[in-house]
Amino acid sequence: MNETLGAPETTKLLAAGHDQKPLGDPAHAAPVPRGRVVIIGILLLLVLGAMFLAGYLPRLKRQSGINREAQDEEASLPIVNVVTVKRSASNSELQLPGNVTPLTEAFIYARASGYVKRRYVDIGDRVTAGQVLAVIEAPDLDQQVSQARASVAQARASVGQAQAALAQTQSQLRLTSITLKRWQTLVSRGVLAQQEGDQKQADYDNAQANVHASEANVKASQEAVRASEANVNRLLELQSFKQIRAPFAGVITARNVDVGALISATGTSQGGNTGSSAAGSQSGEMFRIAQIAILRVMINVPQSDTAGVRLGQPAYATVAEYPGRKFPGKVTRSSNSFDPASRTLLTEVQVANPNRVLLPGMYAQVLFDNARANPPLIVPGDSIVVHANGAQAAVLAASNKVHFQPVTVGRDFGTDTEIISGLNNGDVVIVNPSDDVREGARVKPVRSAPIKTSPGSAPNPPSRKAAN
Repeated sequence: MNETLGAPETTKLLAAGHDQKPLGDPAHAAPVPRGRVVIIGILLLLVLGAMFLAGYLPRLKRQSGINREAQDEEASLPIVNVVTVKRSASNSELQLPGNVTPLTEAFIYARASGYVKRRYVDIGDRVTAGQVLAVIEAPDLDQQVSQARASVAQARASVGQAQAALAQTQSQLRLTSITLKRWQTLVSRGVLAQQEGDQKQADYDNAQANVHASEANVKASQEAVRASEANVNRLLELQSFKQIRAPFAGVITARNVDVGALISATGTSQGGNTGSSAAGSQSGEMFRIAQIAILRVMINVPQSDTAGVRLGQPAYATVAEYPGRKFPGKVTRSSNSFDPASRTLLTEVQVANPNRVLLPGMYAQVLFDNARANPPLIVPGDSIVVHANGAQAAVLAASNKVHFQPVTVGRDFGTDTEIISGLNNGDVVIVNPSDDVREGARVKPVRSAPIKTSPGSAPNPPSRKAAN
């Protein structure tokens, strides 16, 4: 073949031969076809996928079974409502019921016996201090005054007689004194016997005693005059009670007599029962007067709330007849002693009543606003259960496990309850735990509405759930 080639072709082949590698070099191997490479890659991917599926599917099946078991277990857990423990508001409002009473109230009785001659006031009338309410006709008392005055005149006449007798005895004493001196001189000279001198001395002593007796009679007569005058003054005072007067300014709240009623100073009356109380008429009470410009609201503070009620503390009274209106007042006094039957402290709140809209006998609610530096924790009232060893709260611990924590309960607001000790701020408690909620049991919590931190209702009697 080389013989048939021409010179130019031979020259090109020789020049190209310098760039070619030996035939034994691996680079001279024939190139792999692209299709074979693709097929080999697909086979490798299939092998790897088979290996992945062979290892993953059993694991996926096991995980699915575990998840199914967890779901079944989760579905079988008791569902409970839980809330987070929070602190009460720094300002706590305490509301207690009370009775409205007058600042001053007087039951007016008669001191003079007789018949009611005139009556000037009726229930609801406002009176001033010293105003005449009624007039009693007492002729017997008038006659007693006349008799007492006559006794005074008689006593004064007796004083004059006693003074005249005293002057007579004093004159007799002077005469016997002069006679005694004369006889003593004659006896000392021996003219008269000693017996006669002694007789004159006895006469003098007797006259002196008569003077002392007369002086005593004068004093007794003067004392009798003073006694008679005192009796007249007493009767005049009783006579002044024929006019029944108001002891202070106020309003007439009861009237139990009318014109013509028989009044006895011993505390009974007959007739004219047109007032508000038959008992008042039978007891002799003629009128009842009360001051209502300032009223007293008497409340019974439970022992657990006495720390928040102190003297001088502002308070507000409300009544159902005036909704939304608060009557300001303050705590003025307390009994400083608890009622052993109810364990309450009788406390007085004075409320200004310038417009007379509040009336004695009303039922009122008294509001106290207490500022607390360290307010207690508060939980729903249904979260407290009572076991044999005391009050406890079902606390949600780690992994949603139940733990019954002993607690010390404070004030009970009905829906909410204060906790003095046993819980921490942020603890999660179970509301109204059922019989399935036991110590160490796992539960499924569901969040309830948040706790109100500013309870404003009055404390109610404790309401606790007894644990089975």
